[in-house]
Order: sequence, then C-alpha cells, then structure tokens
Amino acid sequence: MSPKLAAAIATAIGLAAAAAHAQDAMDDMASDEMEKCYGVAMAGQNDCAAGPGTTCAGTATMDYQGNAWKLVPAGTCTGIETPAGHNGALEPIEM
Repeated sequence: MSPKLAAAIATAIGLAAAAAHAQDAMDDMASDEMEKCYGVAMAGQNDCAAGPGTTCAGTATMDYQGNAWKLVPAGTCTGIETPAGHNGALEPIEM
C-alpha cells in the first residue's frame, strides 16, 4: 500500500469517527438541555436532518424548511414563531 493511500484511509477513518462523535454529542445535548426544533432554521443553518438525500448540518435549502431542525433550549421550540407563518415543531412539519 502506498503511503498516500494509507494516509487517505487514515484520514477517512478519522473523519468518520469525528462525525460519529459529533452526532453522539448532539444526541446527548438534545436529550438533556436542548431539543430538536423543526421549521426554524435558516437555509444552510440547520443542525442536522433536512429530508431525504441530505447529509446533515447546513443542508437546508430554504429558510424555515419543515424537515430541517435546529437545537434550541428545551421547552422553547413550539413557542418560536417564524415569518413563514408557522411555529417551531418537535416533529417534521409537512409543507
């Protein structure tokens, strides 16, 4: 195996591990002090999930996209009013 190939494989493994750790941290935060709030993120500013075919954070294609979420302090999501005419939701919003 060439040194360049070995380095590329090591980098890929490191990136995968970092992504898994970041998701675990977000899950822990969401379950304790924060909650996932759908429909409140600006385009490209979602924390994760933006529907089928998206990878994760920063993939919302429009403001207040109903299937993209942002972490907010627990208990505040449904009180967030958006200019799009809906409040934040704890589940994806059909749009």
